[in-house]
Amino acid sequence: MNIPAPTITESQNTRTIRHVVNVIARDPLALISTIIILLFILIAIFAPIVAPYPEQGQGRTNAPDTMHPPSEKYLLGADRLGRDILSRIIYGARPALVVPIGVVLFAVLIGAPLGALAGYKGGWVDEVIMRIADLFLAFPSLLLAMAIAASIGRGLDKAAIALVISWWPWYTRIARGAAVSLKEQYFVEAAQAIGVRDSVIIFRHILPNTISPILVQATVDLGTVILAMGGLAFIGLGTQPPSPDWGLMISEGRTFILDQWWIATFPGIAIFIVVLAFNLLGDTLRDIFDPRQYK
Repeated sequence: MNIPAPTITESQNTRTIRHVVNVIARDPLALISTIIILLFILIAIFAPIVAPYPEQGQGRTNAPDTMHPPSEKYLLGADRLGRDILSRIIYGARPALVVPIGVVLFAVLIGAPLGALAGYKGGWVDEVIMRIADLFLAFPSLLLAMAIAASIGRGLDKAAIALVISWWPWYTRIARGAAVSLKEQYFVEAAQAIGVRDSVIIFRHILPNTISPILVQATVDLGTVILAMGGLAFIGLGTQPPSPDWGLMISEGRTFILDQWWIATFPGIAIFIVVLAFNLLGDTLRDIFDPRQYK
């Protein structure tokens, strides 16, 4: 016999969503950040329609307009192969947003259940899982991702795998801390008393109650992963030419930064805006889900 998760009712869900929307609507920085994120998502989805030169955005060269400065024809200028910078930035929004979302999602799917299992079971299970997590956490995430990407090969998919491997322990620690306190709650003890399996308790009662801190961390991590993906592409371990990527565009333009400044500057501005938006939104969500702030 299983007992239902007692923590959140439908009306509480509705009130929580309404509270989140109201707080974001009242906070100018959070509202602007949300609008920016949604705008970039729409740009990524409708890139073939929005981009002035879709073929150049996907990598087609245009030799006559090499190093063309910003003008009416090319609003943000052209790169060393004559490709429109604006179109490249628009198409680059796809890997810049989709891949980090996938990285964070897989990191959560791997790390959160392991952390919940470690916190709930305790003992040697906790020791084994957390010592493995600590082994990964002993290295800076980006440095570890670079080492993994260099060993398994270059490419966007390889870079994503490297980031997932280096990122999951953070969610393990978050879920483990929540599970340690949740397993002492009455609803967990009641489930244990009537013989509910440990796997059911973990996935139906423990994990759903760790969503708030994980959601906050994931929102902030999206900006960090975007930076990490750009960094891997910058050193040649991420997206490979001619595919559009903001970090790769900065790498290609760094040689010409003094004279043809627009090649590296505008992709850098795009990264800055998106990362800042995710960080500001994450800070707002942290305030919303902090029990000391919630009313």
